Amino acid sequence: MTQPVIAPDHIPADLYDVIAALCRTSIDVAAIIAKGPLGQSLGNLVGENSDGDGQKALDVLCDEMFTAALTRENVRWYASEEQETVNSLNENGKYALAIDPLDGSSNIDVNVSIGTIFSIFEAKDDAEASFLRPASEQVCGGYVVYGPQTALVVTFGAGTQMYVLDPDTKVFILVEEKMTIAPTSKEFAINASNYRHWVQPVRAYVDNCLAGKDGPHGKDYNMRWVGSLVAETHRILSRGGIFLYPSDARKGYENGRLRMIYECAPIAFVIEQAGGRATDGETPILERQVDTLHGRVPLVFGSAEKVTRVAEHHNMPAV
Repeated sequence: MTQPVIAPDHIPADLYDVIAALCRTSIDVAAIIAKGPLGQSLGNLVGENSDGDGQKALDVLCDEMFTAALTRENVRWYASEEQETVNSLNENGKYALAIDPLDGSSNIDVNVSIGTIFSIFEAKDDAEASFLRPASEQVCGGYVVYGPQTALVVTFGAGTQMYVLDPDTKVFILVEEKMTIAPTSKEFAINASNYRHWVQPVRAYVDNCLAGKDGPHGKDYNMRWVGSLVAETHRILSRGGIFLYPSDARKGYENGRLRMIYECAPIAFVIEQAGGRATDGETPILERQVDTLHGRVPLVFGSAEKVTRVAEHHNMPAV
């Protein structure tokens, strides 16, 4: 009998095969990434996705790998950040799965942690309607991070779990059954080069962080910015903090740049199940939905106290 790639404990039985397929494929993806320049030129641009973002060779390869693996599983509809429309995989499948096959691919060539993000809903008869719904209707959300360790972080709506890949046995082992985000932290993550484009509430919050112990927060802060959503999320889950990708005044950034279905919804689900908060600056992400497959929303997530402060800045009168 073939050894399971992930122990079945703590995973709903009807989702186990889908998660196992994601895990098997992620092991193959991790092996490809680990070869770096010893393998093929995975960082080369090979085209653009439906939103005009550059696609790298590994983006496309990963999408093909996950599609092939999930075709054999209980997945009726497959929506990928790398594709314009929804694919039908198994007409009898119970689930609709959305995926960002390789988040942070711009960091492939500089050896920074990157990942795979996924979201699962119960399928409807209409393909797009299976995804264009409130994020709170997810039955599963999570990501795989490819870094010093390959790890799966996932929620089924009853807490956030972390599994780490044992490189000897090729099995994902549960290491944290109930992840909990630190309620507060001295770190914040934002691309400060866009300061001049931000809305006033975001500027005000960051100004207060930069004021350090002499400001209203009463403590000094460190700023972080990796440019890989999975890496940012994993750090915040591990030690707290806040991540901000707000809307801003640039053309095409009116709703931020992160896609609701493939990135924001699953990350919000994971974060909230670990005791954090995730909003668009004001409204919880889990209360939101978009009307297109590649619709974008602003994203602010992390330690609950910090995310609440950002929302409070949005509710203050303009000055």
